Amino acid sequence: MATNLRQRVMVVVQLTGGNDFMNTVVPYTNGHYYDSRKTLVVHPHEAIPIDDTLAFHPQFAPLKELYDKGKVAVVQGIGYPNSSRSHFRAMDIWHTCEPTKISNEGWVGKAIRELDPDHENVLTGVNIGRGLPRAMVVPGVPVTSVSDLDNYGLLTGISDVQQREHALATFKRIYTPAIGTGPVMDYLAQTGNNVLLGADRLKEAPARYSSTVQYPDTQIGKNLRDVARVYLAGLGTRILYTSQGGYDTHANQGPSHPKLLGELAQAIGAFYADLEEHNAADDIVMLVFTEFGRRIKDNGSGTDHGSGGGAFIIGSRVNGGLYAEYPSLEPSQWLNGEDLRHTIDFRGVYATLLEQWLGLDATPIVGGTFEQIHPFAI
Repeated sequence: MATNLRQRVMVVVQLTGGNDFMNTVVPYTNGHYYDSRKTLVVHPHEAIPIDDTLAFHPQFAPLKELYDKGKVAVVQGIGYPNSSRSHFRAMDIWHTCEPTKISNEGWVGKAIRELDPDHENVLTGVNIGRGLPRAMVVPGVPVTSVSDLDNYGLLTGISDVQQREHALATFKRIYTPAIGTGPVMDYLAQTGNNVLLGADRLKEAPARYSSTVQYPDTQIGKNLRDVARVYLAGLGTRILYTSQGGYDTHANQGPSHPKLLGELAQAIGAFYADLEEHNAADDIVMLVFTEFGRRIKDNGSGTDHGSGGGAFIIGSRVNGGLYAEYPSLEPSQWLNGEDLRHTIDFRGVYATLLEQWLGLDATPIVGGTFEQIHPFAI
């Protein structure tokens, strides 16, 4: 399969735990915000204004630089009807686009299937991080997951070269005879061979990479550096996925949330600086999302699970600005007396990326037709 950087690529960054959107994109001139947030509040003199009503958290300065260049679309009020406050169920809904039933097919996995229907490239979809997100799981669709790109491969704990080669040969023999002996064994055989092939091809990424950009020494910084290395290696990867944890801030949000936002913004800033250095920024777009927002009122130390969160679409070919509507902070408009109402369905945002960026039919992937936004200068 030909490898190049001219295919459009999507990067998905998951903020795990439920990011507090109100303290990320701050309604810094709204009295209801200050009435509701007695402890956890971003004061007007700290905020980085976007316009006369909204501002970024002060730790989001690197993202504000990209915003000022027109490269960040802020999607306000993203959610879905009857939002779940359970982390597991909420993330499952975001991963499968199924709010009312359980599904075994993730939306990203379905997109990978459409992008590479003949499974020509085991690196069409790559996850950077431990485990495999539900969003990427579709039975029969190969996806590669990498926790450490520099040490990725099979049996890397065996230091002796001959022993490792012997062990790898044994691994290959385990899977080879299974081919043709039935659907289950064929699937296992293909999975094993895909792992071998993916490991061999991903070795090329670190070797091909050179950059003067210094990423922050954080997990999200390391992950986005690995995303850049895989993308820049030209391995035909179309969707890359990674995550940043720690956003379940019921307590101790005062110090923890700003730290997370700062690490995220710095990593994203470095990532796009890296792409610019390599003249490779035009064909890649990033979606940053979380499973829900937090409640309007703080609890004195943190914020509890809520709804009506936000997302970001970032890229050189993005028409930056504010999209959808910021949920009303008028108390009469609060959902169940404590939550922000969503103003755009998350499936419409997915559909925006799938159809307008990747050129796919979004309806079967997201499970219907939903209002889209138009953030791309293409």
